[in-house]
Amino acid sequence: MHVTFGLFSVSGPPAGIQAEVSEQQEPQVRRERSRGAAVMASGILVNIKEEVTCPICLELLTEPMSLDCGHTFCQACITANNRESMICQESSCPVCRISYQPDNLRPNRHVANIVEALREVKLSPQEEQKRDLCVQHGEKLLLFCQEDEKIICWLCERSREHRGHHTFLMEEIAQEYKEKLQAALDKLRAEQQKGEKLDDDLEEERTSKKDQIENELKNVQDCFKQLRGILAREEQKELQRLEKEAAENLDDLAQAESELAQQRKLLRDLISDLEHRLQGSAVEMLQDVKDTMERSKTFTLKKPNTLPTKQRTMFQAPDLRGVLEAFTELAEARRYWVHVTLDPPTDKSNIVISADRRQVKTVFDLRTHYLHQKGYYEDYGVLGSPPITSGKHYWEADVSDKYAWVLGVYGEKCPDSNMMDFVKQGKKRIIIIRGKKHLHVFSKYQPKYGYWVIGLENHSEYKAFVDSASSDSTTLTLFLSVPPRRVGVFLDYDAGTVSFFNVNNYRSLIYKFSSCSFSQIMFPYFNPMKCTAPMTLCSPGS
Repeated sequence: MHVTFGLFSVSGPPAGIQAEVSEQQEPQVRRERSRGAAVMASGILVNIKEEVTCPICLELLTEPMSLDCGHTFCQACITANNRESMICQESSCPVCRISYQPDNLRPNRHVANIVEALREVKLSPQEEQKRDLCVQHGEKLLLFCQEDEKIICWLCERSREHRGHHTFLMEEIAQEYKEKLQAALDKLRAEQQKGEKLDDDLEEERTSKKDQIENELKNVQDCFKQLRGILAREEQKELQRLEKEAAENLDDLAQAESELAQQRKLLRDLISDLEHRLQGSAVEMLQDVKDTMERSKTFTLKKPNTLPTKQRTMFQAPDLRGVLEAFTELAEARRYWVHVTLDPPTDKSNIVISADRRQVKTVFDLRTHYLHQKGYYEDYGVLGSPPITSGKHYWEADVSDKYAWVLGVYGEKCPDSNMMDFVKQGKKRIIIIRGKKHLHVFSKYQPKYGYWVIGLENHSEYKAFVDSASSDSTTLTLFLSVPPRRVGVFLDYDAGTVSFFNVNNYRSLIYKFSSCSFSQIMFPYFNPMKCTAPMTLCSPGS
């Protein structure tokens, strides 16, 4: 007999009943213990899998490689990470950020064996069934909680954790989430492809930048090597001039010494004659005295001619600051090198352009000679492509072996119709100038007619053509210490400047048109004149 207060009893059941209850509960206890052991084993397995999971791809390690810091990654993952890190010139562990040397990566065979063993683990039928059971209640997982987005059993649905949540049978919600997961997978795969494309682009850009830097390094080395060569040649030239001048001065001094020695000998002979006469008898003194007196009166010691009286030329070092400024300006201009080609003539003329459209030269036939004999000239200039409407553009032309040429840029302005006819077909253009002999061939080359050019005539006369009030052009004579074999042209459309460089001599500036107003399409302009030697467009590496 016992007394009960509410839900609690003050005395337990009889011993027999207690024993019966214990026997009834024993199977349940064993199940609970078995479930606990299974959960523990599953937890251990999960922990082991976490230890051998790649921190980058979050999958079991494939061909595991370990770093010096102890972290292990898939070989493909750490290789990709190393390639991305090389962009920043440093490789570091994705987990702890400690730097490492890619050459120090080593295979982790122990971890590889663990991963291989885990891949071969297969659950027993009982364990397979337990995977679908609720860990907390041991009931079958049949429901899906929408709020927590997890599968639950019917007891979980009634628990405080999920009370009031929207639940569905797994079969009802599986298709919806399959579509969501598939969409998420497609999106991530697209992002993965985008990442691979970006990686390829970065690799391509890195290669391009590397090649560009190597080319610039080589260009700088070649430029300064050329400068050192020029300075060495100038030094040798100046030393040879000084040695020649010293040798000539020494010869002059030797000649002066010889002349002085002869005069002194004559003086000694005359003094000796006078002393002998004064010491002798009257007859000896007066004998042929007239000749002696004449020689004594007329003798005057002359100062020998030694060195020239004019002031000698002193050595002046070149203006290295100006040279370096021009060198820097040309180096900056060369960054905007463009591939220029020549537009072929649209009619039969005395102009021949090469098949690669990089060379132009003049040829003469009987018709051309006849026109020249009659006092007419027919001179052709050709335009280059591409047309220019903005930005900075640079190109170079080889003019070696030519005694006449015109080079620069041309803009399509309306010229004097009495002087020029224009023949245009599509993108091919050629400018034809026809006129009498009294009209100078250079009279058209003025900025007001759309020409910003310099030129050479008569083998050694370099000119820059500027505007004038009359139709005849005004030329500025350019004094060049070294004739250019290669001329660089730099057009800065937006700044309104056209610069010309002597590439083979100190890379110096020949002439610069400033404050130009370019409101039209500009074209590179080339005119080989009557000289049959070709003008050739140069490439950056030539």
